[in-house]
Amino acid sequence: MRAARWWRAAADDLRVIRERDPSIASRTEALLHPALPAIWTYRVAHRLYRCGLRRTARAVSNAARVLSGGVEIHPGARIGRGFFIDHGAGVVIGETAVIGDDVTLFHQVTLGSTGWWHDRARPAGARRHPRIGDRVVLGANATVLGPITVGHDSVIGAQALVVHDVPDGARVLAPAAAPRRATKIVVHFPTW
Repeated sequence: MRAARWWRAAADDLRVIRERDPSIASRTEALLHPALPAIWTYRVAHRLYRCGLRRTARAVSNAARVLSGGVEIHPGARIGRGFFIDHGAGVVIGETAVIGDDVTLFHQVTLGSTGWWHDRARPAGARRHPRIGDRVVLGANATVLGPITVGHDSVIGAQALVVHDVPDGARVLAPAAAPRRATKIVVHFPTW
């Protein structure tokens, strides 16, 4: 039964990649998506972690980081179905992070803690990382820190720093760069 469930999950991962990445034209091409090794090895590492094989789980997780081009998912994190990482480079997901169903992350997203100096003060076993609701999209280089909750159907825009709870359906956007009037740049070269 477990093998059948794994195959269904793997097929679902390929379907999600095809749906959310317009550059992927086939299921075979989806097999080459850089996020796939990260997601599949996360599942193996998570199972090992839950069985108490923490060091083995971390070794599997570290191998996944190399195979996926820099996606770091702690084996203790809990991730729902329909999870998708687009591009993947530099993604970090902490140990107590909880990610709902049908969540999309772009590159350089961090779901982290607020730092060991805060974490050491929390009770043992307390959540240190964010809880992400269902159908959330996190844009490139979004950073979500601490034991906060991002509500269902929310969008966290590129470059956003989120350190407080986000309600369902919210849009959290970083300030957009505004064009400025060009100024003349003068460069002085030293004379020898």
